[in-house]
Amino acid sequence: MNEVTRLLNAIDRGDRRAAGELLPLVYDELKALAGKMMRNERPGQTLCATALVHEAYLRLVGACDDPRWNGRGHFYGAAAKAMRRILVENARRKQTVKHGGGLDRRYFDQMSIASPESPYDLLALDEALDRLGELDPKAAEIVNLRFFAGLTLKEAAAALGVSSRTADSLWAYARAWLYTELDANDL
Repeated sequence: MNEVTRLLNAIDRGDRRAAGELLPLVYDELKALAGKMMRNERPGQTLCATALVHEAYLRLVGACDDPRWNGRGHFYGAAAKAMRRILVENARRKQTVKHGGGLDRRYFDQMSIASPESPYDLLALDEALDRLGELDPKAAEIVNLRFFAGLTLKEAAAALGVSSRTADSLWAYARAWLYTELDANDL
């Protein structure tokens, strides 16, 4: 049993000290995951990868009364979902009138003019994943694990407890379904 799994089990047993020991072990991986997610955000995002990691970690470990993770893959899947929720909440907050919702932001610095728009709309993707989750929960979960957690197909299969072949089928189905649902080219 590796150290991360041991600490996750200790957290499950209620050991709050283990939560403090876990962060240094998973921080780099969570930061890389957050950085990947932030690269898909529109230019001008006020939330940074570090803040996203910290908020997700607090939601996973700090505020959770009864965390239950079945190993490392499950933990990273939960982390990806937490980060996704934070980004969606942030996007929804920005759509409120108080925060300029409905107004088109314009940035005039050279960097933002040169950078392309986000390859997908996070809110549309979130809603589509929720609909996919109603139709096929495992297909939606494999998208979360692959797209948001950055797991390989083999790691996602292990986290879901399915064979690699089944995971490959789920991934192909989910991508096709999302492509049709979002009518996008970049998923």
